[in-house]
Amino acid sequence: MDTSSPAALVNAESLRMFLGRRVRTVVQVQRIEGGMVFGQSTDGRPLTIKSAMDIPVSHFMEVYGIAENEQTIHAEVCTDFGPNFDAKAFDGLCKLASDKFKHLFL
Repeated sequence: MDTSSPAALVNAESLRMFLGRRVRTVVQVQRIEGGMVFGQSTDGRPLTIKSAMDIPVSHFMEVYGIAENEQTIHAEVCTDFGPNFDAKAFDGLCKLASDKFKHLFL
């Protein structure tokens, strides 16, 4: 495992703490336009993913990439997680990873 450049586990709320850095998240796809995915983070906020692969609308997508701003990630790797994903559990994990147990994730 390459630990030289770890990806922070984020939701839309915590994305702003990692601007310019590598992040990892899950987004529910709402629409795709011109190579960009417009979706919803596990915390219910909007996220835009640049250079994402085509994934069916309503599917969940895991994204590794660079946080460009508070609502945009430039994707390096995307994985289709399908239509069934526990967004609430993932959002809880993101909250732990950016707060009390941050040392375990970075």
